[in-house]
Amino acid sequence: MTFRTRLAGALLAGAAVAAVPAAPAAAHPFGPPSTARISVDGSHVAIAWLAAEDDWVALGQSVGAFENPATGSVSTALTGEQKLQRSAAVRDYLLGRITVAQGGTPCPGRLESLERLVAQGARLAFDCPGPAVDLDVTVSALTDLDENYRTMLTAETPATPAQALYTARQQTTRLRFTASGGGTTAAVTTVAAGTAAAAAIIGVLVLLRVRRRKGGQA
Repeated sequence: MTFRTRLAGALLAGAAVAAVPAAPAAAHPFGPPSTARISVDGSHVAIAWLAAEDDWVALGQSVGAFENPATGSVSTALTGEQKLQRSAAVRDYLLGRITVAQGGTPCPGRLESLERLVAQGARLAFDCPGPAVDLDVTVSALTDLDENYRTMLTAETPATPAQALYTARQQTTRLRFTASGGGTTAAVTTVAAGTAAAAAIIGVLVLLRVRRRKGGQA
């Protein structure tokens, strides 16, 4: 474990806060990329974005979620992770930089609970106007701090492409989800279609039997 990671862990745990510099120098834009997972169910879209501890520190410092020991006192009543969870600026930042659009129309998004933020990431939910098929997904978190940051997104619901790399220059990707990604909507449609087909077949069989009976009586 590097000193940078130990320092970030100390801040998030609430210890040695005064030793953390105000600038996001502890971030590691040249390290492994942040990751994100996306899944769809009907018109509902879920995205979980996970960053390293020191990147959460950098993000929190950039939006003022942590006190600056150089300009005032630092409260130790909350851990660094709790300060991130309670920061309206952090929430606004995430909702502004992780977005989903359908047919050029933004899908309203909301941020789920930030409990276990470091372990489980930021979980966002979006409700689109129609079933999720073609979606424009934008991820630009952290690239405003350093253009070398990247996020690797993986589709948990079958989609093309199945993975997408987001950079400062490539912040939006169009994902096309297959029929199996339609969730409840697709399932209901499939069942309805199957029921209609079965009813049609039964109707034909009944009609044939009636005709045969009439032919026998004649």
